[in-house]
Amino acid sequence: MPMSRIADLLAKLNVEALSLPLYELALTHPSYHAEEHDCQGDYERLEFMGDAIISLVVATLIFKHHPQADQGLMSKMRAKLVQTDNLFRLAQQLELAKYVKIGPSITKDIVASSKKIMEDMFEALIGAIYIDHGFAIAEEVITSLFASSIESIDIASLTDYKTQLQEAIQAEHRESVTYFVDSESGPAHDRHFTVSVSFGGTVLGRGSGSSKKLAEQKAAEDALKKKAG
Repeated sequence: MPMSRIADLLAKLNVEALSLPLYELALTHPSYHAEEHDCQGDYERLEFMGDAIISLVVATLIFKHHPQADQGLMSKMRAKLVQTDNLFRLAQQLELAKYVKIGPSITKDIVASSKKIMEDMFEALIGAIYIDHGFAIAEEVITSLFASSIESIDIASLTDYKTQLQEAIQAEHRESVTYFVDSESGPAHDRHFTVSVSFGGTVLGRGSGSSKKLAEQKAAEDALKKKAG
C-alpha cells in the first residue's frame, strides 16, 4: 500500500505516523499473507489492543457526560456504543475498505460489506495509534470519533424496563403483567405516583415517580432486580 494513502487516512484523524509499518499492519487482512504462507502478521494483535483502549475511553466519556447514570445504565451505554454496528459505521466513515491489504481469496467489496472485518480494522487502527503515539493521542482520536454518539445516545431505549419485564415474563408464561396505581399525591404541578406491578396476583415490584409512566418503569425495574436476585 502506498505510504501516501496511509497518510491520507491518518490526516482524517489528525494523526501523523511515527511508525508507518504499524498502520500497514492495522490494515492488513489475514488473507494477505495466508496464501503466501507468510508469518509477517495482520491486524489481529492490534485489534486486541484497540478493543481495550476504545472500551476504556468510551467508559470514561460516559462517566463524564452522563453523571446521573448508574453503573447498570453506564454498562448498557458502553455496550451500545462499542457494539459492532456502531464501530462498522465509524469504519465506513473513514472508508477503511479503501486502504485494506487483502489476498486473492477475498475482495474489497466483501470487506466493505463485512461488519466484522470493518470493526476489526477500526479497532486495529486505534490500537496502532495507541502503540505509535501513546494513550493521550489515542484518547483524543476516540473522543473525536465518538463525541456525537455519546451526546445523542437514546437512553430511553436502554432503560425500557417495562418491555424487559414483559419479555422476561412471556418467556415463561403467556399472560401479561399488570400495573396498579397504589397512591397519587401532590399538587397538579408536582404530582407523585406510586405504582406496583403484579403477575398472577403476586406483586413483583413497586416504584415511584413524577408521572405514571415513570413510576411504572421504576416498578418494572424493581421487579427485574428482584427476579435477577
